[in-house]
Amino acid sequence: MSDRAPYSDVWPEIDYEGWKDTQETLHLWSQIIGKIRLTQTPWINHSWHVPLYVTARGLTTSPIPYGTRIFEIDFDFLDHSVEILTGDGERRTIGLEPMSVAHFYFAVMGAMDDLGLPVEIDKIPNELVDPAPFDQDQEHASYDAGAVIRFWRALAQIHRVFQRFRAEFIGKCSPVHFFWGSFDLAVTRFSGRPAPPHPGGIPNLPDWVAREAYSHECISAGFWPGADMFPTPVFYSYAYPEPEGFREAEVGPDAAYFQPDLGEFVLPYDAVRTAESPDEALLEFLHTTYRAAADRAGWDEEAFELKLPA
Repeated sequence: MSDRAPYSDVWPEIDYEGWKDTQETLHLWSQIIGKIRLTQTPWINHSWHVPLYVTARGLTTSPIPYGTRIFEIDFDFLDHSVEILTGDGERRTIGLEPMSVAHFYFAVMGAMDDLGLPVEIDKIPNELVDPAPFDQDQEHASYDAGAVIRFWRALAQIHRVFQRFRAEFIGKCSPVHFFWGSFDLAVTRFSGRPAPPHPGGIPNLPDWVAREAYSHECISAGFWPGADMFPTPVFYSYAYPEPEGFREAEVGPDAAYFQPDLGEFVLPYDAVRTAESPDEALLEFLHTTYRAAADRAGWDEEAFELKLPA
């Protein structure tokens, strides 16, 4: 397949084994960009100041403050580049091609310095076991342009459906955002009630960050492209804290099931991609897993439901 996958391939195939090396490299590159946003942005509850956002060409940090200046960093997966743009009208471009994480790190930091935007970030990747620091990682150096564009096209479709789901809820709800730590696209609804302290224990993530993120009851859904421990892309849904009877609930579509190792309901991406109506299959999963958790946790679902004039 060419680097510019045909747009008619609306829900493209994602072969985890076929692109895992590229995925691992891109994951680490995204952490470098995300940590720049983290360093420069005021803390927002539940770490909402750190994710990236889906765009018409890839992923973006959105505008980031730097004193009285402003800049943003974009992954452009159509032209395969990283663009650093400033409010002064300056721009630096880094081409995306096979290169080590260390090479990418120094290229990005050099461009930031050149723009008069020097930053320092924590060089240890988050949420990974025994990772090499960014500036020393010569192992991860893959970039399959066709695989990346298929991944982005999938994100674009999923983002569109997640936005429909988010729009139905008038309580506190996250944006649809891409967390570079776990490398997943997620949307989270909140009841407003405090939750018990999260146990923490996430690799290379301070426990206090996890506790702040899960400070209040929530029901979260997302898309995860897989990892060696679970080598297939899936949609997921979980509740924190998990209400009694949640994992025994009947949810749809038929391919959805509770995965005890993950502690989540999952639905294989392929089951959505190949469905007669992928949008409706995904929405069924989002709606039924949300209701399974909200009913059992005693949420006031009617109060949270968007009601527009007929």
